Amino acid sequence: MELVFATNNQHKIEEIQSLLGNDFVVKGLKDIGCDVDIPETANTFEGNALQKAQFVYEHYKVPCFSDDTGLEIEALNGEPGVYSARYAGEEKNSEKNMQKVLEKLQGVTNRQAQFRTVIAYVDGKNNYFFEGIVRGTILDHKRGDKGFGYDPIFVPEGRTETFAELDMAVKNSMSHRGRAMEKFIAFFNQNLKK
Repeated sequence: MELVFATNNQHKIEEIQSLLGNDFVVKGLKDIGCDVDIPETANTFEGNALQKAQFVYEHYKVPCFSDDTGLEIEALNGEPGVYSARYAGEEKNSEKNMQKVLEKLQGVTNRQAQFRTVIAYVDGKNNYFFEGIVRGTILDHKRGDKGFGYDPIFVPEGRTETFAELDMAVKNSMSHRGRAMEKFIAFFNQNLKK
């Protein structure tokens, strides 16, 4: 079964494909001929995820799911939040984003943070939302070369490794996106699979 995921981020597509297994084929925006950089102008994860999924449904008439994910740091009043991808500028540079976080947290002892993902699924009749959260701490330096985004500075609760030091299967078993996808897949299998 094919599912359209409103993203051009190949890392995300691979991560979701590994979560879904062989029963599903995940298609990205390029696969359906969409080369538009869909705007994310909402001020909530739910709003941004819905905006992307609705855009794809309206223009391509295919059911679609989308996610919006961000890092929320307690000591920074929830920053970078919905601005996680563009925290250090419009070019979406992960290195600069991490550097900005590390600079802002210099000398700060409260390193508590959480990754939050909201998935929106739009099928033309209804809009559905699924949330996943993983709590952890922010290091004062990067570790690991796997993963993407803020993974090298985030250590999930109960682990000593950063997300960037974990194999994808291990990360998926505990990640925010994995938790949101679990809810989505369970819902999908119960209600939408034909």
